[in-house]
Amino acid sequence: MPHVLVKMMEGRSEEQKKQLAEKMAGVVMAVLGSDEGSISVAIEDVPAGRWEFDVFVPEIKGRKESLYKRPGYASVD
Repeated sequence: MPHVLVKMMEGRSEEQKKQLAEKMAGVVMAVLGSDEGSISVAIEDVPAGRWEFDVFVPEIKGRKESLYKRPGYASVD
């Protein structure tokens, strides 16, 4: 039962978020062989001024052992 959580800086439209969720669910089905009914996708908007403190430090830099795709905008080491 995969659950995907996307945190991104605020500013995207509801249509963009819906499209992202649908496409991500499709990728999960294709790669993992999961049934569509078992997949959930959540999207959380983060204010730009809070990104470093709320997301980058605790969830990217602080969890580098579980990070499969590193960002290109900052070092996580």
